[in-house]
Amino acid sequence: MSTSVGRSAGESWRVLRTPMLVTGVIVLVAIVIMIATAARTSGPFSPDSTEQGGARALAALLENHGVTVHGTELLDDAVEPGDGKTLLIGPMGQLDRSDWQRIADAGWSHIILIRPGSRALEALAPGVDDTGQILSSSSRDPDCDLPAAVKAGTVTVSGSTYSAPSTAQACYGDGITNTVIRLETDGRIVDVVGSQRSFTNDQIADDGNAALALNLIGTHQDLTWYLPQWESTGYDEPDEDAPPLIPPDVRYIAWALAFAVLVVALWRGRRLGPVVAERLPVIVRAAETTEGRARLYRRSRARDRAAAALRESALGKLHKAHGIPRRAEPSAVVATVAAHTGRDPAMLYELLYGLPPLSDAALMSLSHELDVLTQEVRHP
Repeated sequence: MSTSVGRSAGESWRVLRTPMLVTGVIVLVAIVIMIATAARTSGPFSPDSTEQGGARALAALLENHGVTVHGTELLDDAVEPGDGKTLLIGPMGQLDRSDWQRIADAGWSHIILIRPGSRALEALAPGVDDTGQILSSSSRDPDCDLPAAVKAGTVTVSGSTYSAPSTAQACYGDGITNTVIRLETDGRIVDVVGSQRSFTNDQIADDGNAALALNLIGTHQDLTWYLPQWESTGYDEPDEDAPPLIPPDVRYIAWALAFAVLVVALWRGRRLGPVVAERLPVIVRAAETTEGRARLYRRSRARDRAAAALRESALGKLHKAHGIPRRAEPSAVVATVAAHTGRDPAMLYELLYGLPPLSDAALMSLSHELDVLTQEVRHP
């Protein structure tokens, strides 16, 4: 006679409904979080990031001085009409030349480029070239007459350096290359800043970094903080200055799915399931099990194991009867039992902890002696 072990539809639903519910809730929460933070920026030099490489401190400083900061990762926000407004473009993402030209045609009154590549310089700061040299971190004087730099004074600068045309104002450099350059072109002011770390959370409080950032960026009450991503509208050859990165949408979805899988795996991994009661085909009595084990010991001549089992059983009863700790030393056990039974301690030690018997007769004698000792415990 065979018994089906398959689950019915109702049983399968009862088993799967909890993990399905948990997974659904996790995915729903992840989607809600993604929607709620869709308008917020993330990553290095983000105005919402409180990490060392973020710029939340700078954004808060600007807001405290009456500047409204709009953080965005959308190209559409950077190509809107910007007359009377400031556009800050962060050092990330990858845009083609047509995108940079759209930004240039938007009519922004003031544009700040943070560590720009060749395409951005070509479209927004003609005449400024990246020298390819990296300036080590150090405190430097402005060495220029740019009002924002003069008010800030000494600033901790590091990063990319640029060469500037004679009509531009170049600051914080070594006399040939500089990390801050301002030029006026096409009726707008363009600032090129190669020292990104000067404005991040970990260095904004050093030297005059905060004053330079405030005077350089806070020129208008409306600031759009744009971190370029991958919203290119056309095809162009790859920019060697921009490293290939994973689009943020793919990254967010992948992290949400990975988190959901991890939670479900941990939840299912810790669950052993309900105890299943199974009817045994044969009921085996405890005495028969003991006898069967004794026959195995006898067949293999395992008198040492048999004697150890007998002594362990007897010691358990003695410990319980006389209140002896389970980890007590043999000498303490023998002394306690001898005090209660009046037996010779040396004979008790040999009985409870002696050598294994060498014959079946000796094993039977040991069993009898241990039985008598435990009977004395039960009936003193």
